[in-house]
Amino acid sequence: MRNVLKKILCAAFMATAVLSAANLAHAEVKIDITRGRVEPMPIAIPLFPGNTPELQQMGKDISEVIAKDLERSGLFKPIDRKAFLQELTSLDVQPRFADWRTLSAQALVQGSVDQQPSGQIRVAFRLWDVYGGQQLEGKGYGTDPGNWRRVAHMIADLIYTTITGESGYFDTRIVYIAESGPAINKVKRLAIMDQDGASHRYLTDGSALVLTPRFSPIGPEITYLSYFKNVPRVYLFNIDTGRQEVLGDFPGMTYAPRFSPDGNGVTFSAALNGNSDIYTMDLRTRRMTRLTDSPAIDTSPCYSPKGDQMTFASDRGGSQQIYVMNADGSNPQRISFGTGKGRYGTPVWSPRGDLIAFTRYATSDGNFYIGVMKPDGSGERLLAQGFLVEAPTWSPNGRVLMYFAQSPNGGRTRLFSIDLTGYNQREIVTPQDASDPAWSPLSP
Repeated sequence: MRNVLKKILCAAFMATAVLSAANLAHAEVKIDITRGRVEPMPIAIPLFPGNTPELQQMGKDISEVIAKDLERSGLFKPIDRKAFLQELTSLDVQPRFADWRTLSAQALVQGSVDQQPSGQIRVAFRLWDVYGGQQLEGKGYGTDPGNWRRVAHMIADLIYTTITGESGYFDTRIVYIAESGPAINKVKRLAIMDQDGASHRYLTDGSALVLTPRFSPIGPEITYLSYFKNVPRVYLFNIDTGRQEVLGDFPGMTYAPRFSPDGNGVTFSAALNGNSDIYTMDLRTRRMTRLTDSPAIDTSPCYSPKGDQMTFASDRGGSQQIYVMNADGSNPQRISFGTGKGRYGTPVWSPRGDLIAFTRYATSDGNFYIGVMKPDGSGERLLAQGFLVEAPTWSPNGRVLMYFAQSPNGGRTRLFSIDLTGYNQREIVTPQDASDPAWSPLSP
């Protein structure tokens, strides 16, 4: 469904809104997000005009979603619209760049929303370098009126990519565990939403306990652990169709599932004969392969982006630590050696391949931490801490982490995001308590 939608959205390319790549000036407006913490770039995002009251409201909503996406990244500072000196009533109106420079805007987003004879809408935009007086990017999208929010996220992604040189992450979704009820009898349901918390819906009814959902990298599927009739099993769930199936009927407990990078396999932990080891299953043949064989607890496996290695947590050294091994289970090496005593868990390989995120419990101060380290264990950095912070998940561009945090004394459990600088921490508001987030790839 989302593949078809993407093709429809990109089909209407507005020649009036876009200059050819050969005619576009080299973008001088850039944010180097590899330098660590940077000052947010002032950007002007006027309301997208429409020629009917309904389209005017839609244009207002689209421009606000774009502004909020960019602002939440911590890299952009949308300028208050009350300060604007020029009203841009259509894409044909040339910006008076001197007016926008007066506001210290470095970039300007100009847009429009038009009704098509087919009943679809056409949303178009131009991204301007205010000081250079040149167009940096421009594009038009044709879609059904109900898809306006996704168009806004796609525009925000294109602006982010043009200015930072990195792929965006706004046209994505989050699957997580929605929690309600008393602490001793929590109802836990699978829920899904856009990365900004919009378009929220529940995927399961709460009749069975669910944990650790994870997205497929290639399709609208998730894998997760469910205690149906108090029997723990790994399940596959198609988000579009609602179809659910058991991964396999194993004699012991199976848990901590995660897809392989090509989407054709799932790795997970299984407790067979009283021993917890890591296995993989080929989803095409349903053939299961055992990767670890030790008397320790081996769990939380996660592939590298290339699929040639895997990270996991194990207490084989006496305390829970992070290891890396080849994808066939050979050559396991411990990589977590933080200062002081502590336990490491929930390792997740970055989509870029350069870092592994983790949860760390420090016995010295009793706090939990979210951190990152290189795959060889060097360069460890702690980004967030709290009474309980856990379960990091990467944005598809590998620049932002999401995790859940619980307040002391049985307080609320909420979702937060933080970028690799360790600053720009944001709460992702959910209708109920939330845990175990998983970030989708960019929508195809």
